[in-house]
Amino acid sequence: MGFESRRSGRYILALALVLGLATAASPSACAQTFGTVYSFTGKVGGANPVSGLVVDNGNLYGTARAHGASGAGVVYEINGTTGAESVIYNFKGGADGADPEASLLLLGGNLYGTTLSGGGKANAGTVFEVTPAGQETVLYRFTGEADGAAPQAALTADSSGNLYGTTSSGGARREGAVFELIAPTVAGGAWTEQVLYSFDGSPDGAGPVAGVTFDAAGNLYGTTSAGGTYGYGTVFQLVGSASGWTENILHEFELASDGGVPYAGISIDSLGNLYGAATEGGEGGTNGGGTVFELTPSSGGWTFEVIYALKGWKISGSYRNLLLLSGNIYATTHCDGAPGAGTVYELNPSGDTWNYTSLQVFAGGSGGLYSISSPVLFNGELWGTTQLGGAYGFGTVWAVTP
Repeated sequence: MGFESRRSGRYILALALVLGLATAASPSACAQTFGTVYSFTGKVGGANPVSGLVVDNGNLYGTARAHGASGAGVVYEINGTTGAESVIYNFKGGADGADPEASLLLLGGNLYGTTLSGGGKANAGTVFEVTPAGQETVLYRFTGEADGAAPQAALTADSSGNLYGTTSSGGARREGAVFELIAPTVAGGAWTEQVLYSFDGSPDGAGPVAGVTFDAAGNLYGTTSAGGTYGYGTVFQLVGSASGWTENILHEFELASDGGVPYAGISIDSLGNLYGAATEGGEGGTNGGGTVFELTPSSGGWTFEVIYALKGWKISGSYRNLLLLSGNIYATTHCDGAPGAGTVYELNPSGDTWNYTSLQVFAGGSGGLYSISSPVLFNGELWGTTQLGGAYGFGTVWAVTP
């Protein structure tokens, strides 16, 4: 599958998903075209983006967790034609929140997201809304108690506009929680938080870093980065009913050939198969470079299979959700690749195997360093961010195309 560059000098790739079972295949490589669209300047322009981008009306939007006018991070816009950055909102680090790490959710023309800290005395983070004009409203301030603390993940929404997400700590048992923010029924009304599930550590998991994903039946799926029977994380399902939500553990990671410590969440294809990534394990066990896995519905249960084991070293696997497109998978890694600076890659199915194609190997410097973002498809290109590197060392927005 190929894409034509929309304009010279900036490029991106196509993203993908899977149909069927597979085993790891040998890496393949081909020449790719890569460009740095924007280098963060630090200071008022923000710094250190650790999330991906969302697209609306030909522009892209994201968060940078540091710097800005008050040093607490920003919400920014990248012009899809010129590549110029505009800061939409500067976090002040107090009641309005600080340290935004998650990708944004576009809903009804406004942007919704979370901050890892700030929000009040508890400094436990927020859920916020930002309008295109730069007006921020804090929808909820976490107390750090049973309601959760330190949200790091992007939000998702249901058809009624209610928001769903996770907190990496807090909750009734202090191991993180899945929450819902119920939209007000009248204009100007307050949003109401409801904890759907509090993690207990073992065997149900702990420390969810990623958000949750709906399937067609309204069930929620996600991962925990720790906990479970073996302590290396889980894949979980939450099934709702009139009496509440019930958790089912679909897989417990052993940090062996299956991988371990999944920071990425779950992506779902049209057949209901689940896909995700682990940052460690795989080939080499505890020192492996992480895995890409599939969970397939089977006889009332789920079948887990590693479809590709990354060849890097410990913690070099994908940190954010996989992008599924046209039967292929696209993703980034934090510190894989020969220079240890991260990669962009593609997996495509061929019979019972998956073929790996390297789309970009970061080398630090002006080209960027450490990509902790989900790629997004924009005008036939893949766009994403790096946490560091670029012309000023504060991170980049990049684009790549086959």
